Amino acid sequence: MAEKNGKTALVTGAVQGIGKAIALRLAGEGYNIALNCRNKARAESAGKAVAEECRAFGVEAECFVCDVSDFEACGEMVKAVTARFGSLDVLVNNAGVTKDGLLARMSEEQFDSVITTNLKSVFNLMRHASGVMIRQRGGRIINISSVAGLYGNPGQANYSAAKAGIVGITLSAAKELGARGITVNAIAPGFIETAMTEALPDKVRDAAKEAIAVKRFGKPEEIGAAVAFLASGDAGFITGQVLVVDGGMTM
Repeated sequence: MAEKNGKTALVTGAVQGIGKAIALRLAGEGYNIALNCRNKARAESAGKAVAEECRAFGVEAECFVCDVSDFEACGEMVKAVTARFGSLDVLVNNAGVTKDGLLARMSEEQFDSVITTNLKSVFNLMRHASGVMIRQRGGRIINISSVAGLYGNPGQANYSAAKAGIVGITLSAAKELGARGITVNAIAPGFIETAMTEALPDKVRDAAKEAIAVKRFGKPEEIGAAVAFLASGDAGFITGQVLVVDGGMTM
């Protein structure tokens, strides 16, 4: 059982993969957990299951249904989270989608959908959550970017643009909110063992591992550990940084 710290963390896209690992790690650190899921049916199944896993650490947890690309809906979710738990101390913007395709063939819908879900959602939630954190005189915002946003990736012009945008908004927000006791940082994962990377052909996976210094893909739990550090008191003097967690792939 974790020792409760009385703080609350909101994690978007939290019912599978990296988001789930982040939620469970923060629960293990004693945070009450507000999980986010866009789909009501998924929230009723996977969301409830992850909430139960979080509660096993002795903390409170609940799943909130919200399309994070919707500005007004994000405001309502932040209100609901603070009403339920009494505070909002850590925001982890993890939700994201991919709709890959070569630039010459990418549709406007493919581009707009990824930008809206992956980047606008970060603005939406930082805009609403920062007000709560300012009134509380402190907080942590951690945005999940990607190495694709730092170096680009063929077939992912939309995804890379969104993830690069996350870096930019992180840096700007860090400068604006630092004096209010709020740190804002980003994490840029490399190849992580998720359903997305498991679907890659073996040849692609093998080639990717060869490009990684440690010769393996990362684990979702390793991203969770990075988030837990940036959310902790030990990281109080760290803001406006992009922590690359990629096993040495891009060094």
